[in-house]
Amino acid sequence: MFIDEAEIHITGGRGGDGCVSFRREKYRPHGGPDGGDGGQGGNVLIRACNERSTLGELNRRRHHRASDGSGGGSQNRTGARGVDLVIEVPPGTVLKDESGCALADLIEAGQAFNA
Repeated sequence: MFIDEAEIHITGGRGGDGCVSFRREKYRPHGGPDGGDGGQGGNVLIRACNERSTLGELNRRRHHRASDGSGGGSQNRTGARGVDLVIEVPPGTVLKDESGCALADLIEAGQAFNA
């Protein structure tokens, strides 16, 4: 079955939580903070590719979300970044927002839109 229109909901990944931690050393009574930042959440990338000929796969799975970043750790360790999500669509796909305004027109294979 050929499907030429699909409504999907995409969400970028949430950033990881930071860590509250304090150094504790034997001869330093006020060691100071040493907590790390959380990692960034993943991005959603919509890319045109020749292997896709219809939007049928997107019509079956409507909610897409990039992975979250992991939390920071003690000793100033920054959390890992979330993995980016790549959604492949056929060339000629027009991306629109909720109001119907066109965001991008992916005419050729390899063109991408960072949502």
